[in-house]
Amino acid sequence: MTLELASVQGVQVEDTGIDTSPLAIRGLTVSYGQKPAVFSVDMTAQPGAMTAIIGPNGAGKSTLLKAALGIVKPLSGQVTVFGAPLEQQRARIAYVPQRSSVDWDFPTRVLDVVLMGLSRELGLLGRIRARHTARAMDCLHRVGMRDFADRQIGQLSGGQQQRVFLARALAQDADLYLLDEPFAGVDAATEKAIIAVLKSLKEAGKTVITVHHDLATVTDYFDHVFLINTRKVAEGPVAQAFTAETLQSAYGGRLATAQIDQISRALG
Repeated sequence: MTLELASVQGVQVEDTGIDTSPLAIRGLTVSYGQKPAVFSVDMTAQPGAMTAIIGPNGAGKSTLLKAALGIVKPLSGQVTVFGAPLEQQRARIAYVPQRSSVDWDFPTRVLDVVLMGLSRELGLLGRIRARHTARAMDCLHRVGMRDFADRQIGQLSGGQQQRVFLARALAQDADLYLLDEPFAGVDAATEKAIIAVLKSLKEAGKTVITVHHDLATVTDYFDHVFLINTRKVAEGPVAQAFTAETLQSAYGGRLATAQIDQISRALG
């Protein structure tokens, strides 16, 4: 590959041609049986931004996220994280799964769940020191759950459980945060707390990608959107990619005209 030099503010910078985006997906196809769940999808996450992955039920939103993480195996495609293969960059990624996919009957304390986010730092021996506990408690404080540290995770409400899993992700101190429907089934107070934490991550220069289902809050919560219905429909800043036309393309007849009109008015 021929390397080119670009001048940036008088400094010569080597252009290697490698996409160093926080998450770059190219030609990703995933199939369950004979029908593809995601077909030949390209996606490029913007650094230091909050991106919503939106689309109708069964559109492949969660599958896209899981395939990007290697949780499900794609038929084809490539995923890079900050310009390197996924396996080399896992320490820079934090993942919050759908609450419905977690076994909440597993007997463990809230504090122990958050400490799981420090597993790479703790190593094979898993020796927990005072600084680890202090860090986990600080993460619980950030999501409003410090007073529940000794509670069994199964005793919490759905919204409280979601906050704990967000605290576990915070403990990882990652650069890229991937969340699968973090607002699904939570109360208004929990949603407000979660979005405040996610926005603080963005302000700290982190990249946040969220599978999201509430179209009414997209313009308030996110900078960028990625619309999908098995294939990519649109991608870009909210003002450009989140439009009546792209929503109609993604949702078709499943999205009421009144909803589209309401979103169009919100966008001005």
